[in-house]
Amino acid sequence: MKRNILRLLALLACGVPGLLPVSTRGADQPYHFLKAIPVGGEGGWDYLTADPEGRRLYVSHGSNVVVIDLTKDAVAGQITNTPGVHGIAAAPKLHRVFVSNGGRGDASVVDAATMQTLCRVKTENNPDCILFEPGRSEVYAFNGRSGSATVFSGESFKVVATIALDGRPEFAQADPEAGRVFDNLEDKSVVAVIDTQTHAVAQRWPIAPGEGASGMAIDTQHHRLFLGCGNQLMVMMDSVSGKVLVSVPIGEGVDANAFDPGTQLAFASCGRDGTTTIAKEDGDTLTVVQVLKTERGARTMALDPVTHRIYLATAQFEAAAEQAGGAQRRRPRPVPGSFKILVYGMEHP
Repeated sequence: MKRNILRLLALLACGVPGLLPVSTRGADQPYHFLKAIPVGGEGGWDYLTADPEGRRLYVSHGSNVVVIDLTKDAVAGQITNTPGVHGIAAAPKLHRVFVSNGGRGDASVVDAATMQTLCRVKTENNPDCILFEPGRSEVYAFNGRSGSATVFSGESFKVVATIALDGRPEFAQADPEAGRVFDNLEDKSVVAVIDTQTHAVAQRWPIAPGEGASGMAIDTQHHRLFLGCGNQLMVMMDSVSGKVLVSVPIGEGVDANAFDPGTQLAFASCGRDGTTTIAKEDGDTLTVVQVLKTERGARTMALDPVTHRIYLATAQFEAAAEQAGGAQRRRPRPVPGSFKILVYGMEHP
């Protein structure tokens, strides 16, 4: 998702304060901290992906994908040998999981039951977000450094198209009934709209007043996109017309968005100030109902629509050390063994 994790960690070490009021346990606040799931190990992290049907949470960590049992809230296993892993896409109907390996320039095809890699599909440079589009049973790997998307069959694993995007892709969402895939082009501040039949960019929608969107969530029932923007806004866009309907303030360092169709709540997780903004969708309006205090570094997130819980990844960080002359500070690193998943829900702990 974000390839600049080191830059984020450096900012965290400098003690950048949160800009928004926060609350986690007030009676009028919908979300509360429930628990932390210890994972351990070493290395950075990126996407989290929930599979509500399989009751699993897939978490990128280091060069592997950690698999968490959502019923037990405990580590169930790992998908190994995924260097530079960014994204994970679950395809329950195919009993497959697809993983983007940014360090190797390919995507792993994994058996969901055994967690074993079946094969790898070559992509272009640095695949980041990966998306399973159920309408045509195709997989979209969005290549960060190539500014493209590699599309391959989720059944035969054969590449069917390479789509030039003319921008740096970030997160994506699909609307199978509309035959569209939507992707943030972060450096262009537009949403690329891809026709799933022709595998071509059909439209490019500006996201102003938003800038530099990374996270994206979708409400397919009401045709809404939610974009987490680098200028501290969450933008709600009409996914039919591309019209920006409203925006609300969020924290610093957003990297993920989620939408819960059962509660009509939209989420934006912000790792720099350790907050997650929660807003209620109602027609053309979006109203902030909570700024949930999480932890610094908790920038990526997944939502389980069955329990309405959200999961965020973070760790403890080493103190930054001054370099020669005190002019620079060494970028902080996660403390080995401290990696964890934070769990927040609507039930009281």
